[in-house]
Amino acid sequence: MDLTTKTAAIAEILKSRGETVAVLESSTGGLVSASLLAVPGASAYYLGGGVIYTQTSRAELARVTAGEMEGIRAATEPYAELLAAKARDIHGATWGISETGATGPTGNRYGDDPGHTCFAIAGPRSAVRTLETGSDDRNANMWTFRDAVLDLFAECLGGE
Repeated sequence: MDLTTKTAAIAEILKSRGETVAVLESSTGGLVSASLLAVPGASAYYLGGGVIYTQTSRAELARVTAGEMEGIRAATEPYAELLAAKARDIHGATWGISETGATGPTGNRYGDDPGHTCFAIAGPRSAVRTLETGSDDRNANMWTFRDAVLDLFAECLGGE
């Protein structure tokens, strides 16, 4: 798979507008960030991010407090929206992107089946989605989740 298939056009839009992006992702394992960074000139628009895979990384990297987590759990749309806003705000970016889910081969500790992800965009245009692939193929799910996240980001960029 080519990391820049979906991000070359996104990068051009960001650069032409002088906009920036930050990413907090989980079950994609950094594929969203890697795809954005694979485009030459990424330093013009990519400000930073992290893979939020534990409660410790959620607290330290995403700066999510226990109070902010009251009434929500990971791998849900409200949590994805919170992470996207945190990515944007922590880095002072125009756009924040997040992803949280269960790639497989088993579900997550919250009861979600493998192939479940929630992802969000926070910025001038915001959106959140849930995707269920019905597959327990970890590798395939990681790439499918990445594609869905980047498709939603492209949609938000073009919908302004």
